[in-house]
Amino acid sequence: MTTAAHRARPARHIRPAWAEKPRPVTQAGKAVAVAVLLVLVLIPFLVIVSTSLASNQEVVDNGGWVLWPSHPTTRAYRQILDGGIVTEALGVSVGVTLFGTLLSLACTTFLAYALSRPKVFGAKPALMLILFTFLFPPGMIPAFLLVKGMGLLDNYAALIAPVLINVFNLVVLRGFFQGIPEELYEAARLDGAGDWQTLWRIVLPLSKAALSVVGLFYAVSYWNAWFHASIYMNSDHWPLQQVLRTYVIGGAQIADTGASEAGMISAPQTTQMAVLVIATVPILIVYPFLQKYFTKGVLTGAIKS
Repeated sequence: MTTAAHRARPARHIRPAWAEKPRPVTQAGKAVAVAVLLVLVLIPFLVIVSTSLASNQEVVDNGGWVLWPSHPTTRAYRQILDGGIVTEALGVSVGVTLFGTLLSLACTTFLAYALSRPKVFGAKPALMLILFTFLFPPGMIPAFLLVKGMGLLDNYAALIAPVLINVFNLVVLRGFFQGIPEELYEAARLDGAGDWQTLWRIVLPLSKAALSVVGLFYAVSYWNAWFHASIYMNSDHWPLQQVLRTYVIGGAQIADTGASEAGMISAPQTTQMAVLVIATVPILIVYPFLQKYFTKGVLTGAIKS
């Protein structure tokens, strides 16, 4: 009887180790680790913002860095945004980022859609050539000679044309387009839709997550770019990141930061930190609005590629 009852008793479900609830000690350790990382990230950012808002006397008294200003002032921001080199560089960065992102996103979308469709003439050889450029990028000297031969030196097109299509973004979009059910394409063809109508009315509305992620990648890349500007552009046409690198990281003095307020010129550290804040904040503002698409878009495109 005991044996029969034992056999009739349902077997206990054994949960795998990864599915078990973490122990309190483990949860506490994770919380401490997250808190430490958060402090390590926030304190330097707080110092940068506080120094940019501090007065000259506070900067001098604290040895060049201020953790919390007692009398915050926006004098440094008003000076660098009052028609000086930083203002011009900010306009260049905004223009290049907006125009470059839209153009790169459009070209990447069209090429990825063409490479994702079967029976497209020359699709596989073209994809192999594109991947070859990803594995073996051109050197700096050949790229410079090509830009010079095209007459793009000291032209804003030199900041966009050499990096118009990123191979990684192309592969992500191509994989995402290939993951769309083939039945939708067939239904569109039965309804008389051409390739352009299918792309505009079916593919793009279903690809908002992937397009948002790729657009964010392009925007961050254009906004943070400085290397091409240092090679192809004169100082009058520098973007903000090149100004940041030259005058903040390089330690050079900003010769023209606009008109000073009542003859008061901000301390060098205050001006440098203000430039750094202006160069960082726009990406921090845009990213939260696209965060919900970030993981979904990248994982979907990468897994299905």
